[in-house]
Amino acid sequence: MKTATHEKGVNVQQEYSSLFNFFNLELVVSIAGKSCRHAAAMINVTAILLMVIYPVHGQPEKQLAEKTEGTTSLGRLKQINAGVLNIGYAEAGPANGEPVILLHGWPYDIHSFNEVVPLLAAKGYRVITPYLRGFGTTRFLSDNTFRNGQQSALAVDVIALMDALKIEKAIIGGFDWGARTAVIMAVLWPARVKGLVSVSGYLVVNLEANKKPLPPKAELGWWYQYYFSTERGKLGYTLNTYEFNRQIWHLASPLWNFDKATYDQTAKSFDNPDHAAIVIHNYRWRLSLEPGENKYDSLEKRLASRPAVTVPSITIGSDFDGAAADGKGYVDQFTGKYEHRVLSGIGHNVPQEDPKAFAEAIIDVDKITKKNKAPPKVHN
Repeated sequence: MKTATHEKGVNVQQEYSSLFNFFNLELVVSIAGKSCRHAAAMINVTAILLMVIYPVHGQPEKQLAEKTEGTTSLGRLKQINAGVLNIGYAEAGPANGEPVILLHGWPYDIHSFNEVVPLLAAKGYRVITPYLRGFGTTRFLSDNTFRNGQQSALAVDVIALMDALKIEKAIIGGFDWGARTAVIMAVLWPARVKGLVSVSGYLVVNLEANKKPLPPKAELGWWYQYYFSTERGKLGYTLNTYEFNRQIWHLASPLWNFDKATYDQTAKSFDNPDHAAIVIHNYRWRLSLEPGENKYDSLEKRLASRPAVTVPSITIGSDFDGAAADGKGYVDQFTGKYEHRVLSGIGHNVPQEDPKAFAEAIIDVDKITKKNKAPPKVHN
């Protein structure tokens, strides 16, 4: 594992275009408590066609509560009703092992953890890797449910999954949307989170802060999210999802030489009939261009106060984070047992680019939970 210590920023991408450098500014802004502005809007013009291809969309409530579909390198593939969803997930490791839940982001899926899961299962952990709403085999139980991508909704989904699986407490790890979801779970339901691993640190969105304009270079970095806010962008993402998301992979991880087979394995998850609607709403909601649901208002109000993470935590910075990779901008948000690590030469998709480092963080945060005294805040 390559690491760097207390540098202004690990920025090995200088030879790449300025566009990628702008893309890195997400975490700088987010950490300052002024989460970067995201924009999107969506009319899913291909929904009818996709519903034909995936007829399980809108599964009736009376469907089987749990169903096993097969096995992969991630373990057994299953489906279970949880909250408003029928969630697709993989499970590996012993049934009585310490539960670990791994959460992916956009535009990724559970296959980001292909090499992480076997490492953890071999250590005796029970590893659950769910598809977030709008990805893979996860479906809404009702056609009438609003396709909501706001941050608290995704966190509630995972809590519902834990309830359905009768998991009282788990180690939660994630990146991108998954990291944000994991942090939200840790601050809103700390009793359910034994330990936290979060790539890029504290990513909770503050809607009021997002209304403030950023410096021109930072604004330019969000071309794709402002694109989402237009009618052209809604249609463009819907019609060109495969190519669009592959471009994001290249921008977010320019040193990662993934092949077509690797991308295609994940790209199948974007065929979910609700994918575009969830993605577009997620980014439009962050810019206050579309509302969330009233039932989440109390949770969002609590998140707006930027509550501290009190559970044992390890955060990971990478090249994607630019100057924010050292974690100094959000260290004060973690008031419990805490460590920060920096990976050099690694982009945004940390668990797939450096699975050993991500698995080690999960194992190490478990060790931290078992220590009697909180160690000092360390930046490796």
